[in-house]
Amino acid sequence: MAKHRSARLSVIPLGGVGEIGKNMTVYGYGNDLIVVDAGLKFPEEEMLGVDAVIPDITYLVENRDKVRGILLTHGHEDHIGALPYVLKSLNVPVYGTRLTLGLVENKLKEHGLADSVKLITIDGNSRIQLGAFKVSFFYLNHSIPDTGGFAIDTPEGLVIHTGDFKFDHTPVDGRPADFHKLAAYGAKGVLALVADSTNAERPGFTPSERTVGAKIDEIIGQAPGRVILATFASNIHRIQMIIEAAERHGRKVAVVGRSMVNNIQIAMQLGYLTVRRNTMIDADDIGKVPPDKLVILSTGSQGEPMSALTRMARSAHRKVEILPGDTVVLASSPIPGNERSVARTVDQLMRVGAHVIYQGVHVSGHGSQEELKLMLNLVRPKYFLPVHGEFRMQRQHADLATAIGVDPENIFILDNGDVVEFENGVARQAARVTAGTVLIDGLGVGDVGNIVLRDRKLLSQDGILVVVVTLAKQTGAILSGPDIISRGFVYVRESEALLDEANKLVAATLEKMVAENINEWSSLKTAVRDTLGRFLYEQTRRRPMILPIIMEA
Repeated sequence: MAKHRSARLSVIPLGGVGEIGKNMTVYGYGNDLIVVDAGLKFPEEEMLGVDAVIPDITYLVENRDKVRGILLTHGHEDHIGALPYVLKSLNVPVYGTRLTLGLVENKLKEHGLADSVKLITIDGNSRIQLGAFKVSFFYLNHSIPDTGGFAIDTPEGLVIHTGDFKFDHTPVDGRPADFHKLAAYGAKGVLALVADSTNAERPGFTPSERTVGAKIDEIIGQAPGRVILATFASNIHRIQMIIEAAERHGRKVAVVGRSMVNNIQIAMQLGYLTVRRNTMIDADDIGKVPPDKLVILSTGSQGEPMSALTRMARSAHRKVEILPGDTVVLASSPIPGNERSVARTVDQLMRVGAHVIYQGVHVSGHGSQEELKLMLNLVRPKYFLPVHGEFRMQRQHADLATAIGVDPENIFILDNGDVVEFENGVARQAARVTAGTVLIDGLGVGDVGNIVLRDRKLLSQDGILVVVVTLAKQTGAILSGPDIISRGFVYVRESEALLDEANKLVAATLEKMVAENINEWSSLKTAVRDTLGRFLYEQTRRRPMILPIIMEA
């Protein structure tokens, strides 16, 4: 491939390093940029009211004329969830495998983008020319079918980008990882490996998904009544094993939860799920099937407040009520931060009489230390960039690379927005680009920031006081009020004396300022806020948000 004069290869993570989720990596050379993955992550507890978090794509928007396409490693939300928001700013083609694009297409329909985005299907034989980049896809194992990574051939050399992966020697779909391709890349010579670090702290190997299948089969075979199984809606391999176990034991399968229903329909249409003709029943027909002949597939394995399983636990689901004798299985491990929600759901399920199995029915979709070392040994990169994980995971992954022979000087542990440039086979860290997070709240994209979150946190802790007062336009005298409205601060009926005192204090403050000929509304509001804030803190040791509303008549 001809080398562009004075051009350099750059690798820029915009998401997914130093964190779990919202994966996005940008590769640049000359006037060409390609993007690998466009994921979201779910909000942390302090992000009150936020629905999702996506990468800040300011850098891509500023260079939109150079972006040649978006390449997807697989169909999990943390790799495709931000696409609808990104594609509203970047009109570029999207490349992915059949299942990945099936899930993407459904997502784009929800956002009204299905007709305006070009989706291009790829497989293990695809060779894609995107400007200066020649890209090939290779298969890996993960907890969703059609997962893989990209071999990105650049004028500076070959870069291997893994996406999420493990090495499963007995995969549910029968498709092993492309070991021979990875070894061939290593023999050819790999400039850099950009690899998943999620399980870098776990020793040994990650067990095969089939080990979960044996446990599920045992549970379904021995359960005296209904079996309600909650798992990730995207874990098509596990859903396949649940359906096969139900069929072996003569049980019907009903599905509840919107994302579960959608994903199963897409997987069946594309041939990634094999189901006998009469196995599936509608959720409305659950009551027509004997309890010992029924399996219910559900969302909610992470204790999400509005998920099907959580609503069942609260006896608030329209179609499914937990009955004594039901066996409920959480076929997943809690994502860090979700432990409390999962524990609360388990407690509620047990209170209404279910037998709950919430441990031992899950294996990770990410490779442990021995698999990460195997990837490094197959590829044998000159440079190594551990990504897709928190800093401690990246650090551990870097140590593994050093142990198998990668020069420590050739390992870059990055933050989102950091830039590594390659020129004449030598890498260096360059100036950062704009990176960060954009918060999604309802239909709002980026209109909730740190200040709004701070206000929400303050409101959640100490509440709000609204002070309404009407002043005479000519004299500044108080015509009505002050009226104080409390929400989340004190119960008005039990705090009349406190609020009466606050009323008098506000009136005195305004009268004093009018007497001093201070009549600017901003000054009046600041004085009310400061005076009332000090008084309330002295009386209650609380700092409510104080919102003065001053009107003229």
